[in-house]
Parts: sequence; C-alpha cells; structure tokens
Amino acid sequence: MLNSLKEILIITKAVRSLLLLVFTCHLSVNAQNVTYRSFGDGLRVMAEDSTFSLKMGVRFQTLYLGVLNLDTDKWNDRFLVRRARLKFDGFALSPKLQYKFQLGFSNRDTGGGQNNQSGFTSRIIMDAVLKWNFSNNWFLWIGQTKLPGNRERVISSQDQQFVDRSLLSSHFNIDRDIGFQLRHKDAIGPRGVLKEAFSFSTGEGRDIIVANIGGYDYTFRLEYLPFGEFTNKGDYFSADLSRERSPKLAVAASYDFNDGAGKQRGQLGFYMIDSLGNQITNDLHTLFLDAILKFNGFSFQVEYAHKTAAEDIIASTEFGELKYFTGTGFFLQGGYLF
Repeated sequence: MLNSLKEILIITKAVRSLLLLVFTCHLSVNAQNVTYRSFGDGLRVMAEDSTFSLKMGVRFQTLYLGVLNLDTDKWNDRFLVRRARLKFDGFALSPKLQYKFQLGFSNRDTGGGQNNQSGFTSRIIMDAVLKWNFSNNWFLWIGQTKLPGNRERVISSQDQQFVDRSLLSSHFNIDRDIGFQLRHKDAIGPRGVLKEAFSFSTGEGRDIIVANIGGYDYTFRLEYLPFGEFTNKGDYFSADLSRERSPKLAVAASYDFNDGAGKQRGQLGFYMIDSLGNQITNDLHTLFLDAILKFNGFSFQVEYAHKTAAEDIIASTEFGELKYFTGTGFFLQGGYLF
C-alpha cells in the first residue's frame, strides 16, 4: 500500500512538472517572433530584443539494401530508417555565442550503448556544443561534436552526393568526441584563406558516462583555400550546388593521436577487453589528406587515410579475437550538377 502511494505521488509530481514545462514553453514562444521562411529552412524563432534565436529542423533518411550472394544465388534485402535527426541551433545573448544540439533516433544512431561505459542506454545525443567567436577570426567550441578529421566525415549526411559515405570514412574516421576545439582562419595572399583547427577531447567517443580509460585525444587540421572561400560554405557539401563561377579548391591535412585508446578504432568500435575482463589500451595515430575542387557544376573530391597502432595487440575474448583497426584507405569521387 505504501509503495503504491509513493508511486502515485511520483507520477503526480511528474505530470505537474510536465504541465509546468508546457506552460512555460507556451509563454516563451508567445514572447518571441516566429519567422516564416521557405521550405527546408526549418522553424525559426527570434526574441524581440534579438538576444536569442532558435532554428529547429527534422530530417530522416530511408534506405533499401539488396544483396545477391553469388555463391548461393540467393537475394537478401531489407528496408530501414538509416537516419532520423532532430536538430536545434541558434545563438544566445549574442550572435558570437552560438549553440548546436542534435539528437538521433534511428537504430543506427542510437546503437552501441549496451555497455557500462554508456550506462546501458541508447546513445541519442549526437551534438551538444557551444561555439564562441571570442576574437575576430578565433573560435572556441566546447562540448560534444565532430572532430576536425577527414572532410567526407565532417560533411553532414544531408549534404552528400551518394547514399552513404565511402568505406574509407566507415573504417578510419574519428567521428565525434567531447572536449574543446580551437579554430582560426586568416587571409593568405591576395585571395588565399588558411584555416587551422586544434581539438582536445577524451578519446572515448560520444555519450560516455564513465571515467576516461586511457589518455586523451589530440587532433590537428590545416586547410588551405588558394582561390578564396567557396560560395555558401561549399567546401563542406559534396555537390557544386552553388555552381561556382570560378574554380574553387580546398586542400587539407589532419592528424589525430589517441593516447591509450580503449576501442578498436579509437572513438568507435568494440572495447578491447580480454577474456579476464582486463581493459586493453593502445596508442593510435591517424593521418588524413583530402582535397575538393568545384567549378560550374562539376565537383571532384579525393581523400587518403592512414592509421597505425603503437603495438600489434590482440585481445582474446569469449567471442573470438579483437584487433585494433589499422591500415590505409583511398577514394575518389566526382559529380556534375545538371
């Protein structure tokens, strides 16, 4: 009887809190100006005194996979929701202090959390980051977001030419992590632009709740645009949607050092735990080289990745042997916008 009363009290408090939240949100929205824009721009809200802005967007991607086994001549296929995202971004107090918060809801987005490191829960938080433009062309990012790795991985999944990213990205990318990033850009010569980025993060990947297993992760990226900035930030979407009137080129190099990585691929993969329950760590080094060229509807992209491990470690588990993922990858991609 006592337990039942406690449960009723808890439910009552939860409902009351929810009603208060809805009422507060209603008052908050009424105090803002809703801006109506064209399809694809999301729902936008701006405070009357311009001290706060919010843009909310929803997107999802369905995918059909069909595979023919040449040995058995058997056809296997399936439909799935590849991605489902809810994103909020805007600024608070000043346009120089921006934020981005993104949630993922598909199975591919939330999977991988059934372990102690993720609290045995779904990993729904993709991005939760503050971006502060504290001085001219200097920017400080704090929170969980993509690391400044290879270009194809940093390009949003909604801005790709193909259904999915290349095998290079799926095997070697350094994905997301939590920490801080320092970014800067400056003019070089009459037209050139130089962009630098440095990241310091945990090295464990996204949505981790336990103490850091090994050391930390350090990422450096240097990017040069000899012909100036792309139109509408076109160096970070695949196709030449802006139809550049003059050739635009960006070449870049990234280096990532994951000190004492506890997962097979650094921020991704299985945890390297042996059959005795001991956590194995290893130092991982990853080099990325990439370039993108656009002109009058044509686009061309090339990337190279090389990952090494300090030691050739094999973890013997009850499920078999686990190794750190290393190797070399290369890909080319071209397209034309009709």
